[in-house]
Amino acid sequence: MAALAWLIIPVVAALLAMLWAGWAARTPRATGDPASLAEHQRFRAAMERSTGSPAEPGKR
Repeated sequence: MAALAWLIIPVVAALLAMLWAGWAARTPRATGDPASLAEHQRFRAAMERSTGSPAEPGKR
């Protein structure tokens, strides 16, 4: 019986590893939320704009 337990443990571990690998490698789902994507584009555009004059070197 002990030999059977030593055989079952790695088999179960291998099955769990195969399930986890399959789940981790799945393709991501598309969000399909145009409002969210448009808001993100507006945010990126706002972050790229300059908001002030460049600082003078040596002054903080």
